[in-house]
Amino acid sequence: MNILMMTNTYLPFLGGVERSVQTFSEEYTKAGHHVIIIAPADDNAVSDEPNVIRVPAIQRFNGTDFSVQLPLPGVLTSALKDFTPHIIHSHHPYLLGDSALRLAAHYEIPVVFTFHTFYEMYTHYIPGDSAAMKRFVSALAVGYANLCDCVIAPSRYVAAEIKSRGVNAPLEVIPTGISLEKFKNGDGTGLRGRYGIGADNFVVGFISRLAPEKNIGFLISAVKKFLLNEPHAHFLLVGTGPSKEYLLQQFEDPVLESRFHYPGTLCGQELVDAYHCLDAFVFASHSETQGLVITEALASGVPVVSLDEGVVMEVVRDGYNGYLADDEDGFVRALKRAAGASVRERSRLRRHAAESAAGFDREVCAHKALRVYEKLLIKNFVYRSNDGSAWSRTGRMLKAEMNLIVNMTRAFRKTFG
Repeated sequence: MNILMMTNTYLPFLGGVERSVQTFSEEYTKAGHHVIIIAPADDNAVSDEPNVIRVPAIQRFNGTDFSVQLPLPGVLTSALKDFTPHIIHSHHPYLLGDSALRLAAHYEIPVVFTFHTFYEMYTHYIPGDSAAMKRFVSALAVGYANLCDCVIAPSRYVAAEIKSRGVNAPLEVIPTGISLEKFKNGDGTGLRGRYGIGADNFVVGFISRLAPEKNIGFLISAVKKFLLNEPHAHFLLVGTGPSKEYLLQQFEDPVLESRFHYPGTLCGQELVDAYHCLDAFVFASHSETQGLVITEALASGVPVVSLDEGVVMEVVRDGYNGYLADDEDGFVRALKRAAGASVRERSRLRRHAAESAAGFDREVCAHKALRVYEKLLIKNFVYRSNDGSAWSRTGRMLKAEMNLIVNMTRAFRKTFG
């Protein structure tokens, strides 16, 4: 198959969507398929990116790490003159997501859309953020999903939620997989040694993009309360993002600074070692649709301490592979419970954590997605017009454009009356 992946964000930006696009693309290529990734231009991208096409974009929009594609007609069809896609996988419902529907109409091929994000939780990056804006982007995403041939939800939680919002397109649950073998072995002891952390110290860690939507304020408040009551506990923070400076300021405290460790962003084996350094991984985000870092922590044999809500409930079981809480005081108690566990109990939690990650093997997840593509291609072969005339193509393009306008209008009316 010739597979076209279209995303508004991609490497070197690091996040769940980017990881998903990269992981699935690598697995598809290993399976013998041809993949092209369409993404916005990025000055920090490496100069040699095989099978990646960058389109003109406004970079660092509104002071963020995100880019906004410039609406230049004909750029994509020209760039794809030597690559005829059989299927398009869209990873956003706006900007390049709209372009995905236009290209699908041009080539008369199916579109798959992964509902990666609850978009209303990210409107703080948009000028004019408001409750109305949140409703608008949510309605627009639901309408977009219903214009696609199939929607992939990265978790059962997301599938149920978007159905309740009005998504009625065919729906599949396929998480982004990880390399279980990669996270199985790490040198946590060596990393502890580099930071002067003893073998008997209890280490709490958070590895993520550092941004407001991760419920950073709640998480740090709970961790600080725990550290103040546990003088032998340490906190390891890994990642970067718009909340970085705020987080670093929270630990400019003579009592805590010697037990706070920030190596920045880690990749490869260093990232794996960071997970293996931990006794507990903390998580409090309200916005996650899968939480890849939770899966990575579990695959590393690290119990998770988290709020008892959303996607976490699918993978973390209280007292089995981690501890769950309902509020900040409960979160602190859960951390104390983890720190006070016996050697036998910690060993049991670690074993169960690793076992819990077994269903997230990246090759298995990619195979599930390929099966979705294959079914859509068979259906498309039966029902497509097979009329390659310019007139037919123009008709399809006009219909796609009208669908996008109608979706925008419906979302606007639903939000503003």
